[in-house]
Amino acid sequence: MSGTRPDRRPPGWRGGALRPKTALWPGTRWALARAWETSPRVLAGVVAVAVLRGLIPAGLALSARGIVNGAVAGVGAVAGMGAVAGTGAVAGAGALARMGELGPLAPWLALGFALTLLEGLAGLLAPLLRTRLRDGLGIRLTGELLAHAATLDLVFFEDPRAQDLLQRAKDNPAGHVTSGLVNAISAISTGVQVVSLLAILVAIEPWVAVVLLILALPYLVQQWRLAADQHALEHARTTQRRWTGYFMSTLTGAATAGEVRLLRLAPLLGARFAALMEEFRRQDWRLALRGARRGAGFVTLSTTVVYAAVVHVAWRALQGGVSIGDLAIFGAATARLRLTLETFAGLAGATLTESLAIADVMAFLAERPRRAAAAPAVTPLPAPARGEIELRAVRFTYPGAAAPAIDDLSLHIAAGETIAVVGENGAGKTTLVKLIAHLYEPDAGTILFDGVDLRALAPAALHEQVACVFQGFGRFEASAADNIAYGDWTRLLDDRRGVEAVAQQAGVAALIEALPRGYDTSLGRGFGETDLSAGQWQALAVARAFARPAALLLLDEPTAHLDPRAERALLEQFRVLAHGRTTILVSHRLTTVGLADRIVVLHAGRIVEVGTHAELLARGEHYATLHALYERRGPGAEP
Repeated sequence: MSGTRPDRRPPGWRGGALRPKTALWPGTRWALARAWETSPRVLAGVVAVAVLRGLIPAGLALSARGIVNGAVAGVGAVAGMGAVAGTGAVAGAGALARMGELGPLAPWLALGFALTLLEGLAGLLAPLLRTRLRDGLGIRLTGELLAHAATLDLVFFEDPRAQDLLQRAKDNPAGHVTSGLVNAISAISTGVQVVSLLAILVAIEPWVAVVLLILALPYLVQQWRLAADQHALEHARTTQRRWTGYFMSTLTGAATAGEVRLLRLAPLLGARFAALMEEFRRQDWRLALRGARRGAGFVTLSTTVVYAAVVHVAWRALQGGVSIGDLAIFGAATARLRLTLETFAGLAGATLTESLAIADVMAFLAERPRRAAAAPAVTPLPAPARGEIELRAVRFTYPGAAAPAIDDLSLHIAAGETIAVVGENGAGKTTLVKLIAHLYEPDAGTILFDGVDLRALAPAALHEQVACVFQGFGRFEASAADNIAYGDWTRLLDDRRGVEAVAQQAGVAALIEALPRGYDTSLGRGFGETDLSAGQWQALAVARAFARPAALLLLDEPTAHLDPRAERALLEQFRVLAHGRTTILVSHRLTTVGLADRIVVLHAGRIVEVGTHAELLARGEHYATLHALYERRGPGAEP
């Protein structure tokens, strides 16, 4: 079987560059849909507050105009009465009387007060709603990303290119979605401000609005391009970002601290980290300077236009062409419009930036496992499961590899049989085990479990019948009891007696009981109180494998970290523990493989020999050579 890998590139990618026009709307639409599904009322509140805040500036400008015009009219009326009265006393009394009559100004004053109060309250409410929306999206999107990651093939996580995609997707997805939505909504709000302010200016001096728009359009395009370039830069240096994380973890991690100090690697790795960060700084600075230069040009030209317009309208006011209130509102509105246009351009660029980041999240969620490309109907596993395995002409190649790791391999393993797989490093032993566990999807050929093609089985149904210990076994930051219970956690997590029974069977009860708090001891250096040796961790991993009553047992170097005494103790229990299960045992230690019913010898991804220990030695071929090397190097050595 061969499957075509899905395109991992985000929407809008062509020829090594991101196309912003095609990325903006899909990302924004996807974010809106996720936000509406998560918190429809909160999203509606965010939109309502944004629209309200967009209308308030124009309302305040109209209020100011009404107040100024009303005050000017009132002052003029009082001055006229004083001239008619002809005496200072009468004029003064009339002026005081008229100045006390604020009735005509009351509606405008009330409107200004109400709008100012609303603006302040909306400014307090907006961040509350955004926080609520971001938190809800954070829970939803993080859960969605983790759940989707669990569906992907193991080979996906072993592909460096896929790691770049994963890095971009998990880089604050909720923050990107929330910021993208807030920026888009704020851009709409700012657009409402622009339209309302333009309506006021057009009524007083139309040409000003036209000139400002002409100036704003190039600036908007520049901000758009700047945002696209910024994201393209971040997209291109994802691998280097992962390198900086690697240097940080290597220099500060407990697992590497000793070797780093003994080899004095800190100056070397620190210098490489600093070189990457310095390159990031130079790139960011060049981009920031470019944006500042473009912004300075817009600010200079737009400010010049605004003040020239204010001078012109002031001259018209002196000539009686417009009212003093018109002059006041024009000056305030033009200055506000210039700032609003600048803000709108910035928000448009920020929205594009977040939309491109959202496209990275969408690209990861669009990734599909290879098994999904096979497209057969799911078949139930025969009950009870027996663990019979058959491989037919199986081939598998790692992404980017020049040669297949498994090539045209056929093998039948009877139910309940114990098979040992041996071979030099790189022969394909671990790859074979992971193919049988359906952690990898073969590029060609078929693997059957109890006569059913693995591609037709639901992965969860298959994995319930598989227990395993891999070379990179888990060292879970959890209690000693949980480290065993994880092998069948739905049954054992709250069953201490069951966990203790498994520990007794696997021979690790004495190890656990010697810990400070026994089964409740928290293990690991990250969060735990006690760490274990590599051999002790492996002993727990073996116990975890036996905790699951599975039909198939996969053991990849199960005694690699055990001392001879611990290895002997495990081997003595091995046949009892594996009774009734099909067992595939990968090991370099030929004392271990001697327990197998048959031995399969791999070389360059192919089976070169199959037989019992005695039969293979009698043939004097590949296995006999490995055995001779093993004997010369001594027990525990690799062939």
